[in-house]
Amino acid sequence: MSDRLDSDLASLRIERNAPSSSSSGRVLVWLGGVAVVATLGFAGWRAAAPAVQASLFNTEVSVTEVASISPAQAQIQLTSAGYVVPQVEIDVSSKIVGRVDRATVREGSVVKQGQLLFELDASDQRTQVASAQAKVAAAKARTATAKAQLGEVEIQLAREQKLVASGAMGAATADDLSAKSKSLHEQVNAAEADVTASQAEVTALSVNLANTTIRSPIDGTVVTKPLQPGDVVTPGTSMAHLADFSSIVVETDVPEARLHLVKAKGPCEIVLDAYPDKRWRGEVVETSPQLNRAKATATVKVRFLDRDSTVLPEMAARVSFLESALDETKLKEPPKTIVPGSAVVERAGAKVVFAVDSGKVRMLPIAVGAPFADGFELTSGPPPGTKLVNNPPATLADGQAIKEKSP
Repeated sequence: MSDRLDSDLASLRIERNAPSSSSSGRVLVWLGGVAVVATLGFAGWRAAAPAVQASLFNTEVSVTEVASISPAQAQIQLTSAGYVVPQVEIDVSSKIVGRVDRATVREGSVVKQGQLLFELDASDQRTQVASAQAKVAAAKARTATAKAQLGEVEIQLAREQKLVASGAMGAATADDLSAKSKSLHEQVNAAEADVTASQAEVTALSVNLANTTIRSPIDGTVVTKPLQPGDVVTPGTSMAHLADFSSIVVETDVPEARLHLVKAKGPCEIVLDAYPDKRWRGEVVETSPQLNRAKATATVKVRFLDRDSTVLPEMAARVSFLESALDETKLKEPPKTIVPGSAVVERAGAKVVFAVDSGKVRMLPIAVGAPFADGFELTSGPPPGTKLVNNPPATLADGQAIKEKSP
């Protein structure tokens, strides 16, 4: 009986180590799901990694730029950048302390030498001149009185001397009159000295009065906002800045190693950044007598042969030193704007470039024309001199932060 009971109990015991077919299936399904998720996650990471890295880190890129190619390119020996600079310019200032009473010019006014620019309040100076002139009049009156007294005494002295000579009178009266005459002579001299001193004072005060009127020392153009009525000035205060536009040249730095390509009175072509489609003829007028040791450059001055009113001080300019002067045909041809082919990519079926702007890139649509050397003629797009990303990576996006590779 007990053996049978033991047998029945044994049949009811659960074998914990025995494999279960249903549990094994569930495990396999779970493992398979994990494998699929891991595979999809890895594939997604591989696809998204470049974009994530680009968004988190500054992409390092090399740069190129949009170029402006002159029709006279074959004649160009050297090209250098510089600025338009007037050689004659001056700050107009006052010699005295005063308050501006009237201003006759404004920014941009063209003036001639000697033209009235400002008038200062001259009421104090006029009062001082009038007072000094009154002193002159008083000194002249004293002089006239002293001379009259001297004349009277001299007449009396002459009469007494005749009487003394005839023996009619003693010499005492004549001697007194002679002494008085000498005294009056000194008084006349003193009065005349007072007149001279008073007149000198009038002259000095008149100069101060004249200094309240400020005139232009040169022919030129007012290039800054002048002082206005009510402004107080002191000696040395700039009231207006004048520049003589007829003295305008382009100052450009030429490397020492290429200075031999610059010839005195050599022909040049000038292109301003403000007007990239316009060209001016130029001529070398001066090379600095001393080089800049730190930059190893010399400043070369190039004057315009056909400057017009659009050329203004401080404009950026590009000077090309030529083998021979430009002829009229080539001068009328506009320069070509060339974009390097390595900077052009397609995005959404359109040609674009990535312009470098303050550590970020801007995606700009462009339109190109005929091929030119290693690039294309740019018919629509950024201006010459614009920095572009060279060989932009496929992950580069508009507004993305970048870092320029060291050259």
